[in-house]
Amino acid sequence: MTTELMMVIAQENLEAHIEKEQEEEALKTCINPLQVWITSASAPACYNLIPILTSGEVFGMHTEISITLFDNKQAEEYLKSLVVETQDLASPVLRSVSICTKVEEAFRQAHVIVVLDDSTDKEVFTLEDCLRSRVPLCRLYGYLIEKNAHESVRVIVGGRTFVNLKTVLLMRYAPRIAHNIIAVALGVEGEAKAVLARKLKTAPSYIKDVIIWGNISGNNYVDLRKTRVYRYESAIWGPLHYSRPVLNLIFDSEWVKREFVAILKNLTTTGRQFGGILAAHSIATTLKYWYHGSPPGEIISLGILSEGQFGIPKGIVFSMPVKFENGTWVVLTDLKDIEISEQIMTRMTSDLIQEKLVALGDKIHFQPYQSGHKDLVPDEEKNLVMSAAADFPNQIPQTTFEKPHLEFLNDFEGKTVES
Repeated sequence: MTTELMMVIAQENLEAHIEKEQEEEALKTCINPLQVWITSASAPACYNLIPILTSGEVFGMHTEISITLFDNKQAEEYLKSLVVETQDLASPVLRSVSICTKVEEAFRQAHVIVVLDDSTDKEVFTLEDCLRSRVPLCRLYGYLIEKNAHESVRVIVGGRTFVNLKTVLLMRYAPRIAHNIIAVALGVEGEAKAVLARKLKTAPSYIKDVIIWGNISGNNYVDLRKTRVYRYESAIWGPLHYSRPVLNLIFDSEWVKREFVAILKNLTTTGRQFGGILAAHSIATTLKYWYHGSPPGEIISLGILSEGQFGIPKGIVFSMPVKFENGTWVVLTDLKDIEISEQIMTRMTSDLIQEKLVALGDKIHFQPYQSGHKDLVPDEEKNLVMSAAADFPNQIPQTTFEKPHLEFLNDFEGKTVES
């Protein structure tokens, strides 16, 4: 038998083996569908997320899913109507949809957990109280994830309030799967692309590689140094893969430093950029990338635990540039010309560090970082623009009801959770 023939046979055997594994995996999925849990399921984002999850676009058309809507007792009637509506979709990938309002049953065999914004159980008057109020629920969720969820569960945190803080707290209280907990930054990224697209009179989808640094729902920076636009109508035209740097097309640098920043800050402080549709789409897209990989060569922003990359202090959740491949993410530390000055880095990390310390009781008062510089952005870093000053009063959630959350936690009375 010739070497060439042996190579052909080996290749055929490999292809047959891969095909068999895929068939076995599909069979397992039919027997045991992917268990997807959504917390705070009465939130608008959940209503918009369900049709995307059941479309087959996120996990694939060959992966069946079972969705569990997790919320407090008072939301039960609404959740029942949501279940009926979801069943009416008649999705070929939806095995079942159910409700859970009992804390001790939360996250049973969960493969995917989507953590949405929770409602506060009591009125809070200070930022410090608001930060500390995040801890009990995150501690509870962490305990239940460790106790009930599948060993390879993936947890994705979305929303518009204290996203980084909630993510790092979940990591603290669910250390076994801390490497599988991430925070969604695509909402901020998408809004920045939309603002740029309106300026350039093009489509937001044609703009790529906007980098979001820092606190997703607070003091963050939009880095346009790698941002490019495709299919841009101008005197220069090229094939579909041809692109041009966005900053070469925006000749008014003051617009980038001032108006662009002001627009994004306004959207952040009003919470508009994290409406139900955008939040749902951002979560679904991030999940899709996590399972199937991000577009080749494209930069994606993601909130993950810092290990010291780019000079970011260790131990905080920080949005940074990544790519998804092989079921995980890789931090793009090899990107050139994206160095960040110490002053800019301090602005971004100071609040995140203090949020964590105050929430855990290691610091009494929160003191927002003051740079002492009059300019919003130094001239030498005009392309690294602040999208949201830490406007903390606007981050304190508005109280909508009091009893449901108390009932939600009281269901767990008598059980202890180690801090």
